[in-house]
Amino acid sequence: MVMSPELDRVTVLGDEAAARGHLARICFKTGPPTLTGVELEWTVHDAADPTRRVDRERLREALGRHSPVTVDPTSPADELRRGGTVTVEPGGQVEISAAARPSVAALILATEADVAELRALLDAAGLVLGRTGMDPWRSPRPVVETPRYRAMRRVFDRRGPAGRAMMYSTAGLQVCLDVGEPGQVAERWAAAHAVGPPLLAAFATADRHAGRRTGWVSARMAAWLAIDPARTRPVWSPGRADRDPVAAWTEYALAAPLLCVRDDGPDWSTPPGVTFADWLAGALDRPPTTDDLDYHLSTLFPPVRPRGYLELRYLDAQPGREWTVPLAVLAALFADPATTRQALAAAGPVADRWSAAARRGLAERPLATAAATLFDLALAALPRLDLPAGLHDEIDREIRRRRAVAERGHR
Repeated sequence: MVMSPELDRVTVLGDEAAARGHLARICFKTGPPTLTGVELEWTVHDAADPTRRVDRERLREALGRHSPVTVDPTSPADELRRGGTVTVEPGGQVEISAAARPSVAALILATEADVAELRALLDAAGLVLGRTGMDPWRSPRPVVETPRYRAMRRVFDRRGPAGRAMMYSTAGLQVCLDVGEPGQVAERWAAAHAVGPPLLAAFATADRHAGRRTGWVSARMAAWLAIDPARTRPVWSPGRADRDPVAAWTEYALAAPLLCVRDDGPDWSTPPGVTFADWLAGALDRPPTTDDLDYHLSTLFPPVRPRGYLELRYLDAQPGREWTVPLAVLAALFADPATTRQALAAAGPVADRWSAAARRGLAERPLATAAATLFDLALAALPRLDLPAGLHDEIDREIRRRRAVAERGHR
């Protein structure tokens, strides 16, 4: 294995204690919860024939100077006008990562502007953004190949086809929330997980894939759950609710098998089953560094991932501008400690029903009951987001519509 030159400029991790200290510093950055972020991902389709394959070159031409270097190594990878960055996932999915903002209204307006700019670029190339969390027309096929993606495919293929479905066919919506003050961390961490199954059920859009019905309301989440529990299962669960978040995440991260180790060559694969803890104990031909640990964390995909903030990864992509609704619901539920505490209590009884939420959605009555209560809490807290009147009313109406759907499921 060739040592990358960057490794000389980072700290070598001598043991698990050093790794734990590093994780505590970078993954749970406490302070007043003020920022909210969002990441929007879509499948991309030919406007005239959504079943047609869209190759890397067509995406490069469409995105131009906004292309990520994985698509065009010579690209400046310029941000969109309002600060969003564009990435392209292995199946050709396009993602905008918006800059976090202290105002949800400002976040929505800026992100909408960036989405409009992206749509215009794609429209000029005869391309459109998908409307669901799973490609409803095409079977999984790679579009972007990198050493990371090749290593990922090798690892996931050992467990079956779910890995390729996730890599090449899924599209998600991620909401990013501050960790909060030290005394709030455990409750916000637990609530971020607990509300996941009912909100996944309420906002599921991925019931079709490759021209057929899947039998799941969110085949996207079904794919994630089937890949590798050591890197995709939730870190928090009701049965281990008393665990300190930092300790729980440290245990999870160190016990997860390595997906890849970066190298100057094209092959980043690692021996099967070697965990980061094994690497610390000398399993590979050099000791890991803090940079290696940071990269390892990027290969872990639990429904809630701590990255200095809490990245909520469990929602399907939404059609059109409906992504604003789950964003506002989550921002409202975490707008103040009392509401967050009530959300945790409401969702607690279904906090471990990830598979049921992905398969049956709001047809699972306990999930529908929890979702309806969460929507009530969000409606009550929505004024705290200080949205412009028109936007507030639009989101309020959509939450009420979704609540009525949940109420029908409840009955």
